[in-house]
Amino acid sequence: MFQGACQNTVPRVICQEEVASEEKKVNKKVNSVLKRLQKDSTLEYIWGSTMYDPETLPFEDGLYGMPDTFTPFRNKVEKKCEIGKPLPTPGKAQLKMADTLKSTLPNKKTCSLSYLPTLAELGYTQEQIQEAEYDSRSVMTFKGGESAALARVKDYIWTKDLLKVYFDTRNGMLGGDYSTKFSPWLAHGCLSPRYVAAQCQKYEQERVQNKSTYWVVFELLWRDFFKFFAVKHGNSIFFLDGTLGKKAHGEHPNSRRWSLDKRHLQAWKEGRTGYPLVDANMRELAASGFMSNRGRQNVCSFLSIDMKTDWRYGA
Repeated sequence: MFQGACQNTVPRVICQEEVASEEKKVNKKVNSVLKRLQKDSTLEYIWGSTMYDPETLPFEDGLYGMPDTFTPFRNKVEKKCEIGKPLPTPGKAQLKMADTLKSTLPNKKTCSLSYLPTLAELGYTQEQIQEAEYDSRSVMTFKGGESAALARVKDYIWTKDLLKVYFDTRNGMLGGDYSTKFSPWLAHGCLSPRYVAAQCQKYEQERVQNKSTYWVVFELLWRDFFKFFAVKHGNSIFFLDGTLGKKAHGEHPNSRRWSLDKRHLQAWKEGRTGYPLVDANMRELAASGFMSNRGRQNVCSFLSIDMKTDWRYGA
């Protein structure tokens, strides 16, 4: 925020609405800072992270009446709902800053509208900064922001023409183009899932329509499902027995007896289990910050099913 702002300036922060507890805690802290700066300040939430709007879901009681398994959710949503259209990019006139606000801003070097703080200025240690540096062995360079996200969409779908083979290549583990790699930008709000869906539809109209062009949107629907599922069940998704509760103690077919051996857990984290596939993926994650979808499924299954370790240590 602007510490040098005049008393008449009322901060108004607009952000994406989140659904999980950790993100909600961050928003709560931001709101507290705003209130300390100016009691009339507001933190406003906008839902913008899913293809479908929660209020349009075709279930009794809306989102809270949705099925707890994906297939019946998918069947009804695909049949009765339409994916929302991405909003148009605002013009410069719409984003013009009021003269009254300009006069209250501090110099450009410390103004958040024109200056991006370094990791050190954000409180990260030198060791943490070094860990975050790009590793040349990574599948690709992930650069934050909407411009980089849109460039990746254009490159994957249109320039390299890879959308038509996505279904056949998506389970790869090596290289930058066996899958879309959209997930980091989607997760941080740099890329709209509706925009991706619209680009897939456009590709189908202009080039080809097949199982691959549908499957990208299908994967985005899985993403919607989990987001809505988190809203419906709240913090119970982070409990050891999840949403099953007492049913997980023998009554349900997915019942498990969990354990924790810290030596085995540490070996898993460091890629020292002795199982090459698991170790290679965990070492890739440690070195580059990235692991393929197929890799994540394998290492998570190994941790929870083979090692019988409390799954939350790998979440």
